[in-house]
Amino acid sequence: MPKHAVLITGAAGEIGHGLIDHLSRHSSSEIVTLDLQQMPPELAPMVTAEYTGSVLDNELLQQIFADHDITTVHHLAALLSTSAEHRPLLAHQVNVEGTLKLLAVVQEVGERLQHPVTFLYPSSIAVHGLPDLVTKEQAGRLKEGQWLTPTTIYGANKLYCEQLGYYFSRYYRQLDPQPPTRWTDFRAIRFPGLISALTLPTGGTSDYAPEMIHAAARGAPYSCFVRPDTRIPFMAMPDAVTALVRLAQAPRQALTQHVYAITAFNPSAAEIRDLVLAAFPEASIDFAVDAARQSIVDTWPADVDDSAARRDWGFDPSYDLQRAFTEYLIPTIRDRYLEAEPAT
Repeated sequence: MPKHAVLITGAAGEIGHGLIDHLSRHSSSEIVTLDLQQMPPELAPMVTAEYTGSVLDNELLQQIFADHDITTVHHLAALLSTSAEHRPLLAHQVNVEGTLKLLAVVQEVGERLQHPVTFLYPSSIAVHGLPDLVTKEQAGRLKEGQWLTPTTIYGANKLYCEQLGYYFSRYYRQLDPQPPTRWTDFRAIRFPGLISALTLPTGGTSDYAPEMIHAAARGAPYSCFVRPDTRIPFMAMPDAVTALVRLAQAPRQALTQHVYAITAFNPSAAEIRDLVLAAFPEASIDFAVDAARQSIVDTWPADVDDSAARRDWGFDPSYDLQRAFTEYLIPTIRDRYLEAEPAT
């Protein structure tokens, strides 16, 4: 019997780094990756099979599923929020059409092999869209079904793909005389802003937090593009990876919904600056608000209600704000730049 495999698309990105490392240490499944870029040298030895190409390439997707017994998919490939706003048509192609193609291949392979696949989808708080700051303050912690009126192409893409996944899981070709068995077990997590100590920020609108830390660690000045009072939920990357793995392992019967919001802490931009300055007293951090990016962040919730995730599959982040900075972010990022300094 072939060994079960986990497929990770967009595997060279921020979440992919942590997920590959976790699975290589804690899972017996093969790790199969798909990305436009080759895997970084530190990840390549952990990967069973590496495919370089696009999630839009249907023949490549078919080949991957033919070559491996894929039982779980982590579909991480996406054009992130800031980049997506600059190239909305490309964002739609990658974020929506790529997801649709992958869902269709999973269903087709399932029908042929009678083979269910658990499909993990990282969504985002960008699916929410609050109209103004007064409403945002009054709304408090948003539940999954509240204020689903995104103002960005990225948020709209993510919200639609949540619905596509639900359709493939529950209603695919429902008008057929004999509807086919639906082989996709779709599960989505709405992530807050994610902060990684191991990879550089890559274009997210919430990246002012990690950008601030990285700039301070390498001794560069930083101008934060949001107001000091800006507040959205965040999470340390290890907790995001653990959440994906834990949701993937949860019994289907324990899950009461197909999309789960999660969070760990929600500091203001000023509070993040204070934590960074406490670790790097010589850092130069000021605020130079980018009105367009600020207007986007203002539509996102200040916090989310993750009680369903805690109840259904035991979500419980390890890192609160203080521990995330003092035990994970600051020491790891500081060491990164110390190691990069030339010897004297």
